[in-house]
Amino acid sequence: MKTRRFDLIAFDWDGTLFDSTALIVRCIQAACREIGLPVPSDEQAAYVIGLGLHDALRHAAPGLAPERYPELGLAYRRHYVARQDELTLFPGTLAMLRELKARNHWLAVATGKSRRGLDEALAHAHLARLFDGSRTADETASKPNPLMLQELMREFGVEPARTLMIGDTTHDLQLARDAGAASVGVSYGAHGRDTFGAFEPLYVAADTAALHRWLLENA
Repeated sequence: MKTRRFDLIAFDWDGTLFDSTALIVRCIQAACREIGLPVPSDEQAAYVIGLGLHDALRHAAPGLAPERYPELGLAYRRHYVARQDELTLFPGTLAMLRELKARNHWLAVATGKSRRGLDEALAHAHLARLFDGSRTADETASKPNPLMLQELMREFGVEPARTLMIGDTTHDLQLARDAGAASVGVSYGAHGRDTFGAFEPLYVAADTAALHRWLLENA
């Protein structure tokens, strides 16, 4: 077994571990349509994935008055909850997490979801016991602010040089860079491989199997 390079591995949730990108895009679009707003394109809706709800709504519906954010947020959640049982982990995710856990990495989730939303998703996927910690956008600063990763590093007493952030968006990679941590991107989620270059990820995985192999060899 190779010497462990990273003590703490933090994962984004949607689009990285959970195959939810397409559904989130459709629910954002449906919520905008429902309350009479211009419907964002697939690309525009996908861009906001990973942000906290307030920031996501501001980007998805830039003309919406702030006092109507709760209305749009409720419409989005109603559409999402109605279909969330359709969602699954990406193939191979559970085996990857179990192997990392067996190698004694600290595993964490750093997500733009709410605490309620993450807890529901972890229960649905039966993953709660695999993670040692988590941070959500409604209990700390939203991505790309590095605060949620900094809080996780403090919680486990891990230095930035021993921390790896894995995510499918530029928000995740910027968070890692600004926290002084390393990052790995995945190109099967919300943002494309060509958007990651400026943030200098160590690797960009095309699927979970490739991510799993890279982590075993390099993490």
